[in-house]
Amino acid sequence: MASLLPRRAAACRHRRRLLLLPSPPPGPAAAARRCSGALPAALLRRGGLVGGRWVETAASFPVQDPASGEELGRVADCGPAEAREAVRAAHQAGAAWGCLPAKERSLRLRRWYELMLENKEELARIITAENGKPLKEAQGEILYSASFLEWFAEEARRVYGDVIPASAKDRRILVLKQPVGVAAVITPWNFPSAMITRKVGAALAAGCTVVVKPAEDTPLSALALGELANQAGIPAGVYNVVPCSRQQTPAVGEVLCTDPLVAKISFTGSTATGKILLKHAAGTVKRVSMELGGHAPFIVFDSANVDRAVAGALASKYRNSGQTCVCTNRFLVQKGIHDEFVEKFAKAIERELHVGSGFDAKTTQGPLINEKAVEKVERHISDAVSQGASVVTGGKRHSLGKNFFEPTLLSNVTTKMLCTQEETFGPLAPVIKFDTEAEAVAIANAANVGLAGYFYSQDPAQIWRVAEQLEVGMVGVNEGIISSVESPFGGVKQSGLGREGSKYGIDEYLEIKYVCFGGL
Repeated sequence: MASLLPRRAAACRHRRRLLLLPSPPPGPAAAARRCSGALPAALLRRGGLVGGRWVETAASFPVQDPASGEELGRVADCGPAEAREAVRAAHQAGAAWGCLPAKERSLRLRRWYELMLENKEELARIITAENGKPLKEAQGEILYSASFLEWFAEEARRVYGDVIPASAKDRRILVLKQPVGVAAVITPWNFPSAMITRKVGAALAAGCTVVVKPAEDTPLSALALGELANQAGIPAGVYNVVPCSRQQTPAVGEVLCTDPLVAKISFTGSTATGKILLKHAAGTVKRVSMELGGHAPFIVFDSANVDRAVAGALASKYRNSGQTCVCTNRFLVQKGIHDEFVEKFAKAIERELHVGSGFDAKTTQGPLINEKAVEKVERHISDAVSQGASVVTGGKRHSLGKNFFEPTLLSNVTTKMLCTQEETFGPLAPVIKFDTEAEAVAIANAANVGLAGYFYSQDPAQIWRVAEQLEVGMVGVNEGIISSVESPFGGVKQSGLGREGSKYGIDEYLEIKYVCFGGL
């Protein structure tokens, strides 16, 4: 790979220095980061990856540490021209990759998975640096991310066609499954590695090639995966990456969604952005998968084991500081156990959650991704309190820095408050008291999105009723963490289209072709 970087040694050394963690300012978070050392230069790339080459651009944009706001390095700011070049490279590589025996594709994906495990500590450090999540969570994400490459390496050999009995004796009806073609993959910052492999693993297993547009906040993880893909023997042009700044994102996104050589769009992000991409994709009638916004309810019925419900609530709400699409956004607690739940939940928050730098071993809550995210949490709290909600614990920015916020619990919340009407995407837990099962289900289903939902109950009949009635794509029953590689991930309503992961995930990248064999 060194030969693909600029040839002048001085320039290369300078580039490497740019991609090391800068000297931190004084303070506890900085002290933890000083202990963390430099980021792994062997996996850091600053150029786009197009047709197997690391591509520099005239302009670059900064990648910042959300804990300190300091610059980690600068990355090539790809624009429409680079996006089109990446699409052409993917298209040119597609025929050969799609024609490879499934076993060959499987072996390449398997090797990529093995390299991720060999480099799991380095990959996790990159995530913590650019995303801010605690290092332990980042390590968990890398294992989760790698598992999709392992899973789809195995699924590549299980793409089965069909033979259908014909009504005419001189005919045979065959069904083939073939790759759709070039897939444009647009991913978010909250899981900068796993959201790529969940899509790309399925696409490559099916025989598709991809162009990845990572989030502007977290491009380093996507580029590190590109370096490992090259090492794993993924052919040039099969995995391409076009990082770009926030300013270039609309133009690059439009190219990826309108270029006639792109056959498939897979996007994870906000519902508003998903609708824009759908409009772009409609012009050429592309296949689309959309994993969009959530507004997950977490219902605790009187029959629930309260201690288990509190443990599940803590995990579901505060993982990644509340910045996941399946995080609980609304807690609905039945009146018979409401006070006990709120009291125990508050004590658990104060006892078990620790705000700090992601590189500090004690940290469970890192910074939010940027100040805009913090401001949204503040706005939701202010609105709720102005309408009568009570702050049980937390409620303000943390002293560590502008992107840190205290884990917060609100009681006396109503459905008229902003925090129950839109996704917060932060460490805020609003609790609504309800009377009946029907009331809880009605509140839960009132949203126009439906990604995940959770509830705790020990009544078997109630469990069946509520699981079937909740208008979401995924339900956690007495469980606060539901994602796994074996499970189909996706939502209903305005939470998106299609499913990722599981045996169903590869179908999003396959076309069904009917062949009528006559004259027999």
